Amino acid sequence: MIELLTNNMAPLMFGALVVFLLLGYPVAFALAANGVLFGLIGVELGLLHPSLFQALPQRIWAVMSYDTLLAVPFFTFMGLVLERSGMAEDLLDTIGQLFGPMRGGLAFAVVLVGALLAATTGVVAASVISMGLISLPIMLRYGYDRRLACGAIAASGTLAQIIPPSLVLIVMADQLGKSVGDMYAGAFLPGMVLTGLYVSYVAGIALFKPAWAPALPKAARTFTEPDGSSGVPSLVVLLIVAVVVSVAFSKYHYPPDAPLDEVLVVSTAVGVAVAFFAAVVNHVLKLGLLSKIAARVTFVLIPPLGLIFLVLGTIFLGVATPTEGGAMGATGALAMALARRRLSFPLLRQAMDATAKLTSFVVFILVGARVFSLTFYGVDGHIWVEHLLLGLPGGQLGFLIVVNILVFVLAFFLDFFELAFIIIPLLGPVAEKLGIDLIWFGVLLAINMQTSFMHPPFGFSLFYLRSVAPAKDYVDRLSGKVIAKVTTMQIYWGAVPFVLIQVLMVGLVIAVPDIVGGGMVKKAAIDTDRLEIMVPDASFGPAATGQDALENALENALGNDAEAERPSDAQDAAPADADAKGAVGAGMKDAVEGDAAKRAPGGK
Repeated sequence: MIELLTNNMAPLMFGALVVFLLLGYPVAFALAANGVLFGLIGVELGLLHPSLFQALPQRIWAVMSYDTLLAVPFFTFMGLVLERSGMAEDLLDTIGQLFGPMRGGLAFAVVLVGALLAATTGVVAASVISMGLISLPIMLRYGYDRRLACGAIAASGTLAQIIPPSLVLIVMADQLGKSVGDMYAGAFLPGMVLTGLYVSYVAGIALFKPAWAPALPKAARTFTEPDGSSGVPSLVVLLIVAVVVSVAFSKYHYPPDAPLDEVLVVSTAVGVAVAFFAAVVNHVLKLGLLSKIAARVTFVLIPPLGLIFLVLGTIFLGVATPTEGGAMGATGALAMALARRRLSFPLLRQAMDATAKLTSFVVFILVGARVFSLTFYGVDGHIWVEHLLLGLPGGQLGFLIVVNILVFVLAFFLDFFELAFIIIPLLGPVAEKLGIDLIWFGVLLAINMQTSFMHPPFGFSLFYLRSVAPAKDYVDRLSGKVIAKVTTMQIYWGAVPFVLIQVLMVGLVIAVPDIVGGGMVKKAAIDTDRLEIMVPDASFGPAATGQDALENALENALGNDAEAERPSDAQDAAPADADAKGAVGAGMKDAVEGDAAKRAPGGK
């Protein structure tokens, strides 16, 4: 029995953790309890030294003193303030009116607003609950299929996990030992591609199942011109002007080899600023050049875009760290709420309470993970995991397939924080040994871990939507019609197509690795013609004699040793009257032979 424990401590420890989690114990306490329990067993069996536990205070203090984790409360607070200040409501109303005249317009609005909220809040619960409260009743009122409506709301809310400033990317960077800014830059393009896949699915439904996604009736379109027109051409003209200004600025202000991330961020900010300035001038001077929908879209969309630039733009440009970017984002969110006249003490208290709870949740899990990993690494658990995964057939591809299947299955039972703190520290070293870039690997797993919010029956995003979806039939206050309730099975079936899209995105990232990063960070080109190899000075120490002989031989070969003096060792090995301009091979041979004679046993 003792021999069994001694030889299988690592797998038994991992299995015990799974049992604790399945029994329903809180993750933080299950991790810490397993670490302490098996640590004591290891000490009793002689596998571990009691002094190992003296490292615990330093490990816990390292968690508390890691300033990058301050980005978690900053971004959480920013998202909660924006959500409670009514930004989501304004965005959904405006973009819903913009896309309303086309089939599937409300679903398009939900997906696009989900992406915007993801880039400003980074909190799944806030996005899903806001859109569920605001857009779901409207979609049901106008005859949208319940599965499509629920799936679009739940899936677009999970975009907050992959589009920066995502909380899971902060944790992922911490666990993989990489920069949060690099992780954000790597995840930006995949987030946009995933948003595009959601939009493509909605477009396909609107095309092939038009009854599932009807257009908004004319009576419901509030932002129309006096002549009844939509006013969209005015918005298109303003958009073209902004794009032209952005492109012109990037062409004339930056050289061709400028970093792509800086060019995109600054040029886009300039174009958006010009559009906003034009709208302000039109409004102040009452010029009447912009339609109602153009003015509404400009004044509603540009403040969140400005906040995105303040947070992500400064991080991508290297002006601010993620922690500083989060602090600026929280300040910007307070300023936006104040400008909307919606900043109040109850709002601040609710946001701070929720932020404190989520931050405590993250830190407790991280402390528990540090206790668990101390013992797990002490019994060579990481070596066991490496042998287990490195022996998989198929090399890198086989490893990626197995790991993604494992994460996909575990996502049925664990949320993304638990997956990040338990699984990622075990997989990261193996991926690095296989030559996989850890930024790419982290973004790939972050996309996969999105499914933890969408898996029936345990997906948190589905639970959030269930909490705000109508559980009973009700009478719509505008139309007077009786609206049927939304069942739990309709929410589950609505989530399935979007889970498949997320799995498709994982396969796309594996098949086209350059999606991650997408040129956001331009790598410096290496000019091989100007490479210099610096040889360490070996004029002191036991290897000096042979090293000097080799250096003199090289100088002989290059014809640069007219003034050089040969050491006595090299003179013994080569004739004193050797021609300094002699053949390369002869010079190298003499020097090497002289060095070998000095080193060989019995050599003179």
